[in-house]
Amino acid sequence: MKISTNWLAEYVNLPETPAQIAERETVTGIEVDEIIQPSAGLKKLVVGKIMQVKSHPDADHLHVCQVDVGQEQLTQIVCGAPNVQVGQLVIVALPGARIAHNEKIKKGKFRGVESLGMLCALQEIGFDEAVVPDEYKDGIYVFPADSQAKTGEPVFEYLGMDDTILDFDITPNRADTLGMRGTAWEVAAMYDEKPHFDQPQVHEIDEIANDLLTVKVADESLAPTYRVRIVKNVQVQASPLWLQRRLWNNGIKPINNVVDITNYVMLEYGQPLHAYDYDRLNSKQLIVRLAQAGEQITALNGNNYELDSQDIVIANEQRPLGLAGIMGGNESKIASSTTTVVLESGVFDSIRIRKTAQRHNLRTDASTRFEKGVDLAATAEALDKAASLLETLGSATVLNNQIVGSQAPLDPIVVQVSPKHINHVLGTDIATSEIKAIMERLGFAASGNDEQMTVTVPLRRWDISIEADIIEEVVRIYGFDKLPSTLPVGPQTVGGYNQHQQFLRRARSLMRSLGYDEAISYALTTQEKATAFSDIHQCVTKVDWPMTHDHEYLRLNLISGLLDDILYNVARKQTNLALFEQGRVFPKNDEQAVRPHEVEFIAGAVTGNIEDQNWQNSARSVDFFAVKGDVDQLLQGLNKKAQISYQATDSITQLHPGQTALILMNEHVVGFIGTVHPGYAKKLGLPETVVFQLNLDEIEALPDKNNIYIPAAKFPAVTRDIAILVPQTVTHAALEAAIAQAGGKYLTNIKLFDIYAGKNIKSGYKSVAYDLTFQNREATLTDQLVNQHFERVKQVLQEQFGAEIR
Repeated sequence: MKISTNWLAEYVNLPETPAQIAERETVTGIEVDEIIQPSAGLKKLVVGKIMQVKSHPDADHLHVCQVDVGQEQLTQIVCGAPNVQVGQLVIVALPGARIAHNEKIKKGKFRGVESLGMLCALQEIGFDEAVVPDEYKDGIYVFPADSQAKTGEPVFEYLGMDDTILDFDITPNRADTLGMRGTAWEVAAMYDEKPHFDQPQVHEIDEIANDLLTVKVADESLAPTYRVRIVKNVQVQASPLWLQRRLWNNGIKPINNVVDITNYVMLEYGQPLHAYDYDRLNSKQLIVRLAQAGEQITALNGNNYELDSQDIVIANEQRPLGLAGIMGGNESKIASSTTTVVLESGVFDSIRIRKTAQRHNLRTDASTRFEKGVDLAATAEALDKAASLLETLGSATVLNNQIVGSQAPLDPIVVQVSPKHINHVLGTDIATSEIKAIMERLGFAASGNDEQMTVTVPLRRWDISIEADIIEEVVRIYGFDKLPSTLPVGPQTVGGYNQHQQFLRRARSLMRSLGYDEAISYALTTQEKATAFSDIHQCVTKVDWPMTHDHEYLRLNLISGLLDDILYNVARKQTNLALFEQGRVFPKNDEQAVRPHEVEFIAGAVTGNIEDQNWQNSARSVDFFAVKGDVDQLLQGLNKKAQISYQATDSITQLHPGQTALILMNEHVVGFIGTVHPGYAKKLGLPETVVFQLNLDEIEALPDKNNIYIPAAKFPAVTRDIAILVPQTVTHAALEAAIAQAGGKYLTNIKLFDIYAGKNIKSGYKSVAYDLTFQNREATLTDQLVNQHFERVKQVLQEQFGAEIR
């Protein structure tokens, strides 16, 4: 809402500058987005009177004008505007003038004829094209006869450019400030001033309006209040300059006096009006009803709209005449031949108005006000104000009586408040008398004592209904800056991360130290991606109102998001990637559960080379065991007292059945690792990728490891190598466990240093070689004792796995 400070000053005394008003208004609760000075940057623009017009000797489209600009001699100006005529009062930019876009006017010659200035159109001095009257869109602006403009004087005052415009950012609950009168109440309350408004004076003739027209509201829920007035003998003409100034300073184009008056009243009261040509209604009845599906109307903007059965329309007996509360129809619009006008003022269902405006992509100043709410008490007065102005500016006669189709009760809102409670909430000690004074400054009536106060709220403030609203009004006007500052009372706490947060941060830090880059994916995804990478059935949660089809389900894994990130980067030629994500997944135990659980996971995905080629080594592509090593380091870094093991599995369909393992800690599954299945990778367009995922909540629940310092051994270690032939199905984990159990208490390390299958090895078997280290920290081991344990290892391998000692 653009607020003219010149107009505002007619209603309330303004003790401060526009900039100070804007600052105070913003602090009080209505933000001022911009302070607009229409004349800013413009200079040397004066009123001129064209005394003579001749055709340019060398150009058919140019005119040589002699213009009186208040100087001793006439000023010669060459102009190409088609509407130049002798006797016009026009805008003249003198040499040295600054016009729109900081353009400077200089003396010049046009086809050999000297020009000492420029005759200006409104657009050339900064007016928006949308507010320029149609008659001046393609030519210079001509001051109307009533402008009282004097030659040689600056044009700014005559054009309303000496004004300051405050652009209010109106919140939906403050629709009362969408009118100048509501804004005047707001500003008056800030400065403890009293606004003053003139009441419209209507001089009705004896002829009764009800004899010419009847009004029917089919359902009062559509239009709780609906009134019309009829004025006759209207002379449709251009509005006086003062009225045009008011409109274009609010971004509205002047059209004619009838339409301009309805817009002016809307700006003053916040109450939209509409004017119909009575003779073009082709009926003696106006009906407010719902449209019939398929009905059509051509609106004032020239567009044709097919109506919905939920649209409110104003109609005659045959067809719609306008979209109620949004835009009138072209069929009954005001024309130059109009003599009898029907003025409409009403209150329409705000929800239906909003939906109709959205449905037809037709948002107007009227629809904005009806959507947010209008003052029920202003409909009749606004109608009278429009009729009064038509008497003055259109020589109209007003018929007796307003025709009432419906009238909502005008019962004010009454709120009970406690001054003691107000002070308790605000932490203040405001006297009851001051609270009453604040209420009266806002135009509210207040009575009562320290214990209980009754506040009667005017209908223009429909946003006030409960005690909290009154408290808000008190603190706005009292001043937020006056509220006392107090420190919170309570025990001091030491800032920092709790144990769970520290654990998660440690997990992320370990991944970064391993060379992984952190990614953050959407928690919402498709059903297919949400349920992938799981070996058990889990119920997925669907969002009721998703923004897109790609974000309908809460994820059950982190890997799908990481694979999307890899695809995004690979498409941009980034092929060597190691990404991880730590975040929550959302499983449900059953479909009937209202809310899913939130579980902390960490996952990684690696593709491309883990080592690039250099002068010493060849490039090394990612493989299962390289990522398994990263998982081992992560789990060891989390410092949990648990035995880490892996168990081969083929239960996860998106992973390669021969290169997938469950990750166990103390024989409990906490995650998995595997190579993405070639078929699934081909479907996605994904290169070979190894992934893993861990349940951090389950890992965190394990007991922490107590790290104990162990000094370096004083006695030498003894090593033994063993190479065995075992079936391909026997895993390293099983062999390692058997060796550890059989090796005795002095076996301190088991190292796998060779695996071979192929030539000279029988089919279905593999050769596996281990380096075993024995050490006694308290004495030197003898060969006899070492050999005893070593033989036991051989025996166990032969008995359990049928191993052949090589």
